[in-house]
Amino acid sequence: MKNSFIKVSAACPIVNVADIEFNLINIQSCIEKAIDENSKFIVFPELCITAYTCADLFLQHQLLEKSESAIKSLCEYSKNKDILIAVGAPLHFNNCLYNCAYIIFNGNLLGIVPKSYIPNYSEFYEKRWFAEGLGIVNKTVNFSFAKGIPFGTNLLFTCGNIKFGIEICEDLWVTIPPSSYLALQGANIIANLSASNELVSKADYRKSLVSSQSARCMCSYLYASSGVFESSTDLLFSGHLLISENGLLLKENNRFQRENEIITSIVDMDKLNNERLKNTSFRNSNSICPFDVLEIPFEFSNLDFGIFDRYIDKHPFVPSNLHKREIRCKEIFNIQSSALAKRFSFTGLNKAIIGISGGLDSTLALLVIVKTFDLLKIPLKNIITVTMPGFGTTDRTYKNAVNLCKNLGTELREINIVDACLQHFKDINHPVEKHDVTYENVQARERTQILMDLANKEGGLLIGTGDLSELALGWCTYNGDHMSMYSVNCSIPKTLVRYLVKYVSDKEASKEVTDILLDVLDTPVSPELLPKDKSGKITQKTEDIVGPYELHDFFLYYFMRQGAAPKKILFLAKEAFKDNYSHEEIMKWFDKFIKRFFTQQFKRSALPDGPKVGTISVSPRGDLRMPSDASYNSFL
Repeated sequence: MKNSFIKVSAACPIVNVADIEFNLINIQSCIEKAIDENSKFIVFPELCITAYTCADLFLQHQLLEKSESAIKSLCEYSKNKDILIAVGAPLHFNNCLYNCAYIIFNGNLLGIVPKSYIPNYSEFYEKRWFAEGLGIVNKTVNFSFAKGIPFGTNLLFTCGNIKFGIEICEDLWVTIPPSSYLALQGANIIANLSASNELVSKADYRKSLVSSQSARCMCSYLYASSGVFESSTDLLFSGHLLISENGLLLKENNRFQRENEIITSIVDMDKLNNERLKNTSFRNSNSICPFDVLEIPFEFSNLDFGIFDRYIDKHPFVPSNLHKREIRCKEIFNIQSSALAKRFSFTGLNKAIIGISGGLDSTLALLVIVKTFDLLKIPLKNIITVTMPGFGTTDRTYKNAVNLCKNLGTELREINIVDACLQHFKDINHPVEKHDVTYENVQARERTQILMDLANKEGGLLIGTGDLSELALGWCTYNGDHMSMYSVNCSIPKTLVRYLVKYVSDKEASKEVTDILLDVLDTPVSPELLPKDKSGKITQKTEDIVGPYELHDFFLYYFMRQGAAPKKILFLAKEAFKDNYSHEEIMKWFDKFIKRFFTQQFKRSALPDGPKVGTISVSPRGDLRMPSDASYNSFL
């Protein structure tokens, strides 16, 4: 299984009601198409061997015998085919008729799963024909062509760490679906063989149900429903096909198709298994399972998925859809300002102190403070904004900082740090022309000392500006810009900071402020700690030194959110950025990311408080418990 991925399919074949030979041909056609696409698992609709709408014909022996023969034929057809098949057909067992999923692989009928819950309402009066499978476990079924076939609702079909569970239609719609118990006992791919009729708005609810169940079970959920060629006597079916993964809809078809159809997607098994590994509530819920599963092992000959056609988002922290991105930014902005409002309410303070550089991070932090003071009805003059020009401060960033503060209505103070730094260089006997890390950190710590002392003098709260990406890389000066009394950007990655500032400029700012914010967005990211060039422009660009933030944010997401191995992160990065960076560039910056992430933990161990806004945070109090002296050698 290359980098933990497996390709899976959901199918809707053309059917004729009660025409089993015809249906079998179309089922096989779908399987062939799935094999051509290197799929390893295919799920079909409920009772697709006979068609779902046979009604009283299900009580005809001829139909049941033909259905059994079709299962035998499908087993023979599947020989030497490296694909697991879940197909729907009736089963006559112990004087009862069951609505079942037959699981077939490489010539063998591996097991049969009955539908647990049989609907008994106007559209679906299945209890007229079928018995409930709920509670059936550890039974066996004999056929003329196969003996001792496992039969029950507790079956798991396993290949290594891939575990397939099955439920049927109505099972998903009940309070506790069988898939919930199967997932708790290991199933990480759930298939639903369904026949769900179409009503106005029902498709949206169905899609929500599938996505929610995949999130709740931390699994991939495949859904295949009957199509338009079922009987239209009272109901119409659309052939809805869905593939979801941990709440994310990977693939959906266009409904109401009039030909054999499959959808295929690549599922990330390591992602699912890592989610479960981190979630103790999921593990603890295992004790409530009413049955033990019966694992039925089988082996794929290979798990090569061919062309990697899964979409990998270059910016996993930033929604690509504009509308969703605006909603996300508004939510984050509200979380930041509400958290800061709570801190001010608790401390009883009504003044904020913040250093303003004209860069992205301090700009966002200031916008958050302004929003907070509006919430608390505190005058904006109580926000003391301090610009502190130094050796590398350019006219562009200086003017943006000053103009932003004036237009927002804050109290602006200017304190030049050059003389103080020169005195400190003299005190510690450091040559002023030596532009090393000491040269840079002296400036950062001088600024922090000024801000801290001002906060004491004014009885205010010093608000930090550093973001998640800088903390992950340790791109901050220990006890310099690394320190504050409350940090509002601490769990926001640099790629998202940019969009938050853009959101405010588009939705919550005056035209004058918007013009300034747009220029801030257009300014290269820099700490401005090295002297500017002869033309007064920035010479120190952060991304030239530590690497592109979009790469580092990508690495950070997969390293922390999924616990992905370096090999997999690099594979995904090469796919996502194949048009942007070379293989060598990605390797170089990943190496830099790992080394800095491990060696800079001591800075993260001493972080001030700040709100968590997303799934990833490096707070030492909760999200990242990491020793400061851990070796990175095994991660390169």
